[in-house]
Amino acid sequence: MNIPTVVVAGAGHAGLEAAHAISRMGGRAILVTMDKAAIGRASCNPAIGGLAKGHLVKEIDALGGMMGMITDLAGIQFKMLNRSKGRAVWGPRAQIDKVEYSRLAIHHISQQKNIKVLQGEVVDFSVDKTSIKTAILRDGTVLTCDCLIITSGTFLNGLIHIGKRTFPAGRFGEIPANGLSESLLNYGFKIGRLKTGTPPRIHRDSVDWSETEISGGDSTPIPFSTQTSRPFKPPNQTCHIVYTNTECHNLLFDNIKLSAMYSGQISGIGPRYCPSIEDKIVRFSDRGHHQLFLEPEWRDSHQIYVNGFSTSMPESVQIQALRSIHALRGVKLIRPGYAIEYDYCIPSQLTASLESKALKGLFFAGQINGTSGYEEAAAQGLIAGINAIAKITKKGEFVLTRQDGYIGVLIDDLITKDITEPYRMFTSSAEFRLSFRSDNADLRLTQKGLEIGCVSKKQCEKMNSRRNKIENIRTILNKNTIPIIDGLKKRADEYLKQNGVSIAEIGNILPELNIYDEQDLFTAETDIKYSGYLAREKIRMEQMKGVESVLIPYGMDYSQINNLSSEAREKLNSIKPQTLGQASRIAGVSPSDIFAISIHLR
Repeated sequence: MNIPTVVVAGAGHAGLEAAHAISRMGGRAILVTMDKAAIGRASCNPAIGGLAKGHLVKEIDALGGMMGMITDLAGIQFKMLNRSKGRAVWGPRAQIDKVEYSRLAIHHISQQKNIKVLQGEVVDFSVDKTSIKTAILRDGTVLTCDCLIITSGTFLNGLIHIGKRTFPAGRFGEIPANGLSESLLNYGFKIGRLKTGTPPRIHRDSVDWSETEISGGDSTPIPFSTQTSRPFKPPNQTCHIVYTNTECHNLLFDNIKLSAMYSGQISGIGPRYCPSIEDKIVRFSDRGHHQLFLEPEWRDSHQIYVNGFSTSMPESVQIQALRSIHALRGVKLIRPGYAIEYDYCIPSQLTASLESKALKGLFFAGQINGTSGYEEAAAQGLIAGINAIAKITKKGEFVLTRQDGYIGVLIDDLITKDITEPYRMFTSSAEFRLSFRSDNADLRLTQKGLEIGCVSKKQCEKMNSRRNKIENIRTILNKNTIPIIDGLKKRADEYLKQNGVSIAEIGNILPELNIYDEQDLFTAETDIKYSGYLAREKIRMEQMKGVESVLIPYGMDYSQINNLSSEAREKLNSIKPQTLGQASRIAGVSPSDIFAISIHLR
């Protein structure tokens, strides 16, 4: 019996999740990487998760992915961000030991069935009519495959900038991937150019730690993976905070023309949400200081990542600017910060399964789709891997929608919106974020994963056990009352809805609650406190499903539809949305345009 074979080009976070999903679903993955030692490398910040990104990691885990599990093993500090706001937008984040993370990723992949790691570089591919047949490596090796997933990160024609100095690289110290962009162009794909940046790395011993503020992790941390053993007691290594000042800002501003970005040297577009230090002093010129985090890159690391000081200034200017900060007066660079620009494939050319609309069996995942971040990349790799095997085995597309979770929002945004800067996931991007909490990702998605074959029965049984415990907690609260005043009583779940009342407080009155796990109690409590909002969101979800279920035939000619605006015709013919819902989210398509399309379809 022939095993379905998928070539995965690139072994970063997207490539790893793709190969892992393929293996779990009974396929064979050939994971092609330019450097076997760089598999799973955290090339920028030494952290996983954060605001919205933590939700993605939880959803990846709920679907059987590996990122959460490895983060729990490699984490050196865990913290829940955004606790001052509503629970739905709390963001789990972990500082990681980057060296250990990569080592664990390599080990885990090596233990999986039917994953072959091959050192090489995919530069081309061949098709039979409109379907992928082979992947072609630089050395001439031809790999026959049923599908090809491209997860090339920032390597496609990568170019690093440090001041006026420019040199080809995929990451600092690693060669770029040249040739694959040209092949994609030859097949008619639209290619764009983006940029991102990274801060300098400094030597631990050159920092005056007495001049810094301490930033510790949570005393009772929460793991990312439902498969991680409890109790969870990871390391809690300290990070530190320092602040820029007017001297630092003035020095940077006086040298702004030496910045690769501000000199016009870089053609790619950078992210607004994660601006360089040059961006910050220009865009926020009224602010006298900016917060910087000093983060160890591995356990007890001598190398410190200066989070918040992304820059493309010359190395000498970087040193001067950092030394204007009291704690960094004697700072020594291990590696300067830099900007990198690279090619990406316009993601509106993909379906919701991340398959090319033009070439069957060709999938794209990660930064090649215009995203930024390990978590966004891993989520796409997971979906591409699942769909590659589902396509080969004729299981149908596995599509997560905006009504399913953050992964669905991420992909829908990519394929329907204009990506003019590296895309980052935000909680504000999700219309139903009260329903898509990080604590209920398994309850939302694990059953779906079991049905498509990417989740084990054991993981699903664990989820069902947790669901039953949460239901038991709700039953206890529903059937018992709490004394209030003058002999009056109130049902416990109604009492819990009051501001300032916690389930821990009720546990003092109803001790039968105290046998349950803290996280199960948290989820039950949140469901009860949010119940009114969740009911309204459910109604809105059902309303949205109405337009999402209306399919649009591929290749429909919008020029034949009366009453469409010229901009709508142009955008619709270019993007080719799969559903009426997708069409409604395309920039330039108005509600009246959607009405005209719906009339035409009927």
